[in-house]
Amino acid sequence: MTTIEVNGVALGVESFGDDDAPLVLLAGGPTMLSWPDELCDRLAAGGRRVVRYDLRDSGESTTADPADPGYTLRDLAADAAALADSLGGPAHLAGSGVGGMVAQVAVLDHPGSFSALTLVGTRPVAPGPPDEDLPDHDPATMSRMFESPMPDWSDREAVAEFAAAGAEILGDDPVAARAIAARIWDRTPGATPSVHMANQIGTVFSRLDCTPRWRERLPEIEIPTLVVHGRDDRFFPVGNGRAIAREIRGARLLVLDGAATAVPAAGIGEVTEAMLTLGQTGFRFR
Repeated sequence: MTTIEVNGVALGVESFGDDDAPLVLLAGGPTMLSWPDELCDRLAAGGRRVVRYDLRDSGESTTADPADPGYTLRDLAADAAALADSLGGPAHLAGSGVGGMVAQVAVLDHPGSFSALTLVGTRPVAPGPPDEDLPDHDPATMSRMFESPMPDWSDREAVAEFAAAGAEILGDDPVAARAIAARIWDRTPGATPSVHMANQIGTVFSRLDCTPRWRERLPEIEIPTLVVHGRDDRFFPVGNGRAIAREIRGARLLVLDGAATAVPAAGIGEVTEAMLTLGQTGFRFR
């Protein structure tokens, strides 16, 4: 792992594969660990240079005050483009969750920096109330989530347990969530509770200026696009992924059976194959 300076900030990055291979850039959601190690390894084995990175205020990237970010969603999108350019792009950009929002805006605002787009478990509008035609968070699931008390963010084990309990509510693997939360905690700079909280659950996005809207611009995207969504996603229900796939011309939709918000271990091979074959004719998605 290292850092790369772009747009006046340092972004934490980790690389896999041959430096001369076609570039796949994985935007954190918010940290790079939202992208499974195995997926990175498989993409690299498939002949790609894979770089995953932390968004601002997470991981090894510049951290200021996630409770009062001095930047916007557009700035995060510009970071993705500048990073792709500095790495010798254009890049196949992939974003998961809130990272998927960054990726959509990045491709719209900086089309020359990207050759393909993958969106995993995200939606075409900013955090907050969705459009009327988009399914919102499952109410029962959100009630359970909000009933769960916040952990002591300075306690590594408490944070890991909180993540495992949240994963169980969402329908994800609690064992995997616990392990990832512990790794994220270890990479979080300092011991400030708000910083740990932002690294774990992306709270910075609730305070981020995400205007103007970008959904109406999705038909402008002309690069090969893959939309991946868990069929059992209770946070961003699958109708959000279907809407994105309808609105981006030629987008391919891959719905993962038995998956919720995270790409499960059983689905990594299918997602890898879909990303490696994106843009090829004759490959069918569900």
